[in-house]
Amino acid sequence: MNLPDDLKYTKDHEWVRIEGDTATVGITDFAQGELGDIVYVEVETEGETLEREEVFGTVEAVKTVSDLFLPLTGEIIAFNDKLEAEPEVVNKDPYGDGWIIKMKIEDKEQLKDLLDAKAYGEVINA
Repeated sequence: MNLPDDLKYTKDHEWVRIEGDTATVGITDFAQGELGDIVYVEVETEGETLEREEVFGTVEAVKTVSDLFLPLTGEIIAFNDKLEAEPEVVNKDPYGDGWIIKMKIEDKEQLKDLLDAKAYGEVINA
């Protein structure tokens, strides 16, 4: 299982890369593996400010649809347009080209509630 140490994680299987006041968000390698072949990624919340744990989009796989939960409160400033034509990139490269959104972080205090790679590993292996 690939769990990069430089990322933060949520119990809902999103990963977060922090760069200043911006966070890049995607789903973990574990999540994409559980979902199977991803056929569609939908995010209609670009430009909106949402609270932590609100649904910001969905990932549709061959067998199921899964909600995406915002890991931090903030404004969604970008959607990875590449996923419109190639949603399977989330399966192939979940921590790289398969990122889903970029957001402006509103409350940096919330960062302390995110999991490190070791703690997330314990969640998925429980």
